[in-house]
Amino acid sequence: MRRMIDDPLRDAASIAGDRWMILAVGALADGPRRFGDLIGDLDGIAPNVLIDRLRRLERHGLVASTPYSHRPRRFVYDLTAVGRELAAILPALAAWAAKRSGGEPPRHATCGSALEVRAWCPTCGVPVGPGATEDDVRWV
Repeated sequence: MRRMIDDPLRDAASIAGDRWMILAVGALADGPRRFGDLIGDLDGIAPNVLIDRLRRLERHGLVASTPYSHRPRRFVYDLTAVGRELAAILPALAAWAAKRSGGEPPRHATCGSALEVRAWCPTCGVPVGPGATEDDVRWV
């Protein structure tokens, strides 16, 4: 039996599974950026690749572009509400990567404890772990 998260995870990977897409969303997380700013932030990306990824992000509704110059045509890029939802989970992905490579996890500024990411029900306060079944979680 296939795990219930497979289809949504497959959909997420098809939209944002490319490293440059994830890095572009991360670069836009702090606010609107111009193309030149993004090229500087995303070390190693070719301009044609960045153009392609920004267009894909726009097609998926994660990024909106607004022209700031008409001759030559230039744009400022910003995350949409859906893009900000994706950007909100990137720190968890970065923390996972840091832990895996032996780096330091992000820590709470007040007490210094390592932060944890958990899925939980905000109504009853029950955490839902990685082994959740269809009895624990339902996609509606």
